[in-house]
Amino acid sequence: MMNIITKQLTTSGSPITIETGKLAKQSHGSVTVKQGNTVLLATVVSDYTAGENVDFLPLTVDYREKFASSGRFPGGFLKREARPSDSEILISRLIDRAIRPLFPDDYHANTMLMVTLLSSDDDVMQDTLACLAASCAIMVSDIPFNGPVSEVRVGRIDDKLIINPSREELEKCDIDLIVAATFDNIMMVEGEMNEISEKEMSDAIIFGHEAIKAQCQVQLELEKDANKTTKREYCHEDSDEEIYEAMHNFCFDRIKAITKEPSAKEERSEKFLALLDEFKETLTDEQLTKEFLIGTYYGKVKKEAVRRVVLDDKVRLDGRAYDQVRDIWSEVSYLPTPHGSALFTRGETQSLTTVTLGTKQDVQNLDGATYQGTKRFILHYNFPSFSTGEARPNRGTSRREIGHGNLAERSIVKAMGEDFPYTIRVVSEILESNGSSSMATVCAGSMALMDAGVPMKGGVSGIAMGLISDEDGKYAILSDILGDEDHLGDMDFKVAGTSKGITACQMDIKIDGLTQELLIEALTQAKEGREHILNEMNKTISVSNEDIKPHAPRLVSIEVDKEFIGAIIGPEILPGKEGLLHISEIDHKRIESMDGIFKEGEMVEVKLLAIDPKS
Repeated sequence: MMNIITKQLTTSGSPITIETGKLAKQSHGSVTVKQGNTVLLATVVSDYTAGENVDFLPLTVDYREKFASSGRFPGGFLKREARPSDSEILISRLIDRAIRPLFPDDYHANTMLMVTLLSSDDDVMQDTLACLAASCAIMVSDIPFNGPVSEVRVGRIDDKLIINPSREELEKCDIDLIVAATFDNIMMVEGEMNEISEKEMSDAIIFGHEAIKAQCQVQLELEKDANKTTKREYCHEDSDEEIYEAMHNFCFDRIKAITKEPSAKEERSEKFLALLDEFKETLTDEQLTKEFLIGTYYGKVKKEAVRRVVLDDKVRLDGRAYDQVRDIWSEVSYLPTPHGSALFTRGETQSLTTVTLGTKQDVQNLDGATYQGTKRFILHYNFPSFSTGEARPNRGTSRREIGHGNLAERSIVKAMGEDFPYTIRVVSEILESNGSSSMATVCAGSMALMDAGVPMKGGVSGIAMGLISDEDGKYAILSDILGDEDHLGDMDFKVAGTSKGITACQMDIKIDGLTQELLIEALTQAKEGREHILNEMNKTISVSNEDIKPHAPRLVSIEVDKEFIGAIIGPEILPGKEGLLHISEIDHKRIESMDGIFKEGEMVEVKLLAIDPKS
């Protein structure tokens, strides 16, 4: 017998209905979330035991859209859904980044969270419901979880903030911001905007948080009605207090001493490894068999020691002040053949970025379950293993690479001029990485576009901010964070923009209690860092080149005499057809030279407006 439980709430637009107990009952938790004609099914399953030597949460979040949801066939020969699209991966990441921090730190069981779009509605943006569905599924399970959490989209039309705008409304918005939060705390922020101020950004985040609270309340009621307020018991961590106490006594102060001596990434890593080896020499043979536990404890002791040095001694790992940006150098036209290139280096992070110009034949065709169209500006981000000194094979594009590329693309596109007829592909090759390679991509991409002669409103710079805090209220906001500071810190906050304002941001919070005052302070410090980086970039290139490179394809707009029309458009105009043929599309053709009008092989833009077929 089914025990169907239904809840309803209204955030904006039509009511949202949450239902559990009807579908996928063998999963540990399942719900359907409906708004209008949109229907999402969310399921979660988690093992009862953790794998051997696992000291993290092996969580997989998989968001998929069925083509049947919009009454369409998948493209291609197979006619079935295959690998996830970029859009599906980006929505999966939005869910993951909001959900993952809310599992207990010591919960290490393999967990699979799936969200599937079963029915779609043109007026409902399904990504605004995906995190709500995922959180509800966990809440009605027995899986330990410090939720609930949910996400909303914040838009702004004519200076008025709105929650979950429709697709049509989103086209008019100058802010497109996804906010994830619990009752009390903001967990994740990501979006793009048209050069807004730090205060406007903060107001939009807080506005979104207020709307989320009602969704969290409904989830608590759903959990209670499903009788899932008591969660499963688990024990996923081995322990040996004797080893931990010995390690803390032996290593803690010595780690602090290493931290206080500014050093490069490789040198610092060698010192930390040498200290660990020295500690192992003090252990018995029996204790040495617990090698995995020793490594886990060392990571905890090191994290605690480094954080104390930053907070108490105000010393960062490389000796910088809290608001200091690493040394920057850059170069444009580094590569001779690409249509534009830039090399941007900040500390131990380096991006070599290229620009390729093409015609409308080079646009990316988008064929998803809920959206079809084309894309004329494309940015790809590549993160090879050698950039961090790792011997690891590259197995295709990772979710992280897709996410970082998307953030950089959204950062730059808002600063591009509108009247540029080319298709543009930007590719960032990360050659070194020690902190915020996505923001290095923003800087290098902006400079490479200027080098290629692409019209820009101004340069775009980006910076990654960090936060380290303790239970006593002491905190440090760090500009231009290192990779270790990202790993050891409580916040990763990336902000990109021009001299006029913010164009994109991405924030992930790992702790409770981020206040609006602290958020504004972090944004203000980020602005100072962005302006410094932009000034350094401007020393290399500050405005777009007046023309594209000589070897780039050149689009020429001409009027065509009647006698040459046939040579260009061929037999498409048939004799005897009545009236005038109006061609409004721009027709790009590579044509041979004709009486000296065109150079052989030149790319020509031809506009044919009113042609009498009888002639």
